[in-house]
Amino acid sequence: MKALRRLTVRAAFPAQLTKLGAIVDNLRWSWHPDSIDLLESVDPELWQASGHDPGRMLGEVSAERLAALAGDRKFLRRLDDVYDDLTDYLTQPRWYQGRQAEQQLPAGSEDQRAGSLPDTIGYFSPEFGITEVLPQYSGGLGILAGDHLKAASDLGVPIIGVGLLYRAGYFRQSLSRDGWQLEHYPSLDPQGLPIRVLQDAEALPVRIGLALPEGRTLWAQVWVAQVGRVPLLLLDSDIEENDNAARQVTDRLYGGGKEHRLEQELLLGIGGVRAIRAYCAATGTPAPQVFHTNEGHAGFLGVERIRELVEGHGLSFDEALQVVRAATVFTTHTPVPAGIDRFPRELVATHLSGMPGVPVERVLDLGAEQDGTIFNMAHMGLRIGQRANGVSLLHGAVSREMFAPLWPGFDTSEIPIGSVTNGVHAPTWMSRDILEIAERQVGSAVLDEGADWAAMDKVGDGELWRVRGNLRERLVEEIRRRIKQSALQRGMSAAELSWTDSAFDPGVLTMGFARRVPSYKRLTLMLRDEDRLRALLLNPERPVQIVIAGKSHPADDGGKQLIAQMVKFSDDPAVRHRITFLPDYDIGMARYLYWGVDVWLNNPLRPLEACGTSGMKAALNGALNLSILDGWWDEWFDGENGWAIPSADGVIDSDRRDDLEASALYDLVELHVAPRFYDRDRSGVPARWVQMVRHTLKSLGPKVLASRMVSDYVRTLYAPAATSAAEMIADDFAAARTLARWRTGVLDAWPGVTVLHVDSQLSGESQLGSVLTLRAEVALNGLSPDDVCVEAVYGAVDAEDRLTHVDSVALKAVELAEGGIRFEGDVPLVRTGPFGYTVRVLPKSDLLAVPAELGVVATA
Repeated sequence: MKALRRLTVRAAFPAQLTKLGAIVDNLRWSWHPDSIDLLESVDPELWQASGHDPGRMLGEVSAERLAALAGDRKFLRRLDDVYDDLTDYLTQPRWYQGRQAEQQLPAGSEDQRAGSLPDTIGYFSPEFGITEVLPQYSGGLGILAGDHLKAASDLGVPIIGVGLLYRAGYFRQSLSRDGWQLEHYPSLDPQGLPIRVLQDAEALPVRIGLALPEGRTLWAQVWVAQVGRVPLLLLDSDIEENDNAARQVTDRLYGGGKEHRLEQELLLGIGGVRAIRAYCAATGTPAPQVFHTNEGHAGFLGVERIRELVEGHGLSFDEALQVVRAATVFTTHTPVPAGIDRFPRELVATHLSGMPGVPVERVLDLGAEQDGTIFNMAHMGLRIGQRANGVSLLHGAVSREMFAPLWPGFDTSEIPIGSVTNGVHAPTWMSRDILEIAERQVGSAVLDEGADWAAMDKVGDGELWRVRGNLRERLVEEIRRRIKQSALQRGMSAAELSWTDSAFDPGVLTMGFARRVPSYKRLTLMLRDEDRLRALLLNPERPVQIVIAGKSHPADDGGKQLIAQMVKFSDDPAVRHRITFLPDYDIGMARYLYWGVDVWLNNPLRPLEACGTSGMKAALNGALNLSILDGWWDEWFDGENGWAIPSADGVIDSDRRDDLEASALYDLVELHVAPRFYDRDRSGVPARWVQMVRHTLKSLGPKVLASRMVSDYVRTLYAPAATSAAEMIADDFAAARTLARWRTGVLDAWPGVTVLHVDSQLSGESQLGSVLTLRAEVALNGLSPDDVCVEAVYGAVDAEDRLTHVDSVALKAVELAEGGIRFEGDVPLVRTGPFGYTVRVLPKSDLLAVPAELGVVATA
């Protein structure tokens, strides 16, 4: 008989152990080694049996054991030390507070000009990967969001995270006998998770409500997970105030149909803003000045903030939109249109019809695609956020190309989407062995923003090789355990699994591949020539072993078929000791992989990998990357920190492209990777390999840190957004009102803005250093010359007369002309060869972040 509901019952803490509860209640324990060691010592057997879940362990530990610990002076001293360290961590000034202090410098200083730092930032994401004991993530997006919060906490950045609490989380994965992915959705008991109910000033649970069609209301309870200094608010619809359908809204991450997903995203965006308001009211935390939406799923947060301004401050929709835009940062994570949530326009209209104060048609315009029938969440994110970014330099360029239709007439380089390359949270992903070396060589501040890792050059070959060998051995032990566990789940008997005790070899070159399994990540690229792969695995002198993991979306049968193909190959008795697919990839498994592999393999279809942070985590542990030049690897590969797999970008035939790139992969492993690993000196150390390991740690260590990433967000996005938002709000929203009127006037007049005629006059001969004087007659259709920037755009021209390597110079209004205004200016001839120019008109206002912001341009 199955239980209808489950809950966790704990023994009461003796008074001497109350500090233990405070340590467990803050998820900082999950990346703090001393806290982990302390928790493990409570009951080592239960710690292992609970999957390193302190809440579950304390729910099962006996009262007798707790009483014994309450009388153990040594344990109590350690408890005091860890508690005091946590208290200091939560209360002492950190990097961000130092930056705030710098802003007290005299007016005009560089730091003042950089923009004021916000008191609070709201960070919205559909998933957060903090720890495996809070399974609210599916893959890279959630892990990135979790690392963002952890790094923000370490830096003291005042973020409030907002997400949903999925009662079944994401699925647990197992394999059938024939290797087909099976999904299992556990029923999570919130009382057994490291979260607490948000209570209002009267100590009552906070309830957030939003209107649904047919007069229904979706209610949500707000839970708080404390991630170091950062609160993470998680909205839960599985409460008694809801009808059965509404209770299922937060059932599963990325589950259900269009309407289900839309209601999740309405709750995340609209309900998330309301949850933040309730949290700030209950705790006295300053309201966010900046809102950051991690992908488009939370885009409706802008709609709620517009409603607040319309109803609470009497602003028009357009005026409120300017305030919201100024304070919003949008990060896109997908390089493929298929990765964007898109809903039927009428479905969105129906769900917003009960929202007062907001004209539905105006909201629909924010997410409109060109044909007008689809509401695109990424389009809304870009239209509602004044600042947008991709997650690597290459991904920024891909995003500008993908979203270029939103800015017709602009070159892709001018599309206002920048980039902040992702990073990873080193305390979470670095092995203690490597971290201890780094701290010894670089200093205790090795993980601080801006640290220099050059001192890693001093680490000896023997020490690095020994540590890497120990990590590989631990990984092999974990692989053997998981192979056996998976085989038993698939219906095999213990009697036929003796081979698992010797599967994989701690002395063999070990490669890892672990990620989600959409087709573009090409899980099975290594299987293009099975005979050649088999030869690499079974090479008598230089063998290779490969550990593979990953989940396919439950609705993606194509991805499941790829997994089945990989499992079928790895089940072959001839190679099963050298290659395996491990099911149920999660944070717990990932650590062993990142710590222990020698080479991290990544072979996506370029340029469809937005970033690919898994390779960063492996690099932080001394693994070498073997990857297609995509995502972050395109940016930071230097020829000495791994290998670049050549990509056949110009080949249209996908099968031929896969064959070519697979062949290049086999060649690299056979001719370069394996020989370097097995080329040993007299002491048995592969000196050239270790040299690459050392260089990887030294060169990539500071770059791949999430602390670098978050500090980049603070400097380039959060601070400028806070400054813009403050300007919009000042003097009873005077700038917002002015900007809204100006935008309306410019956009109404723009169809009649035209470059009527352009003349040029060359001073002297057409040679380097000469000056070309341009005169342009422009019709402004009632606009003032102050409303526009008329500029000459010039540079080299290619065979099709397209401008490249362009510069621009503003032309000045000099006189009225027939039908318009004459503008004039000089263009310097600063380069030899084919040269060209044109004249264009752009809207101009000091209140715009970039000239392309309105998405209109008139070109000669």
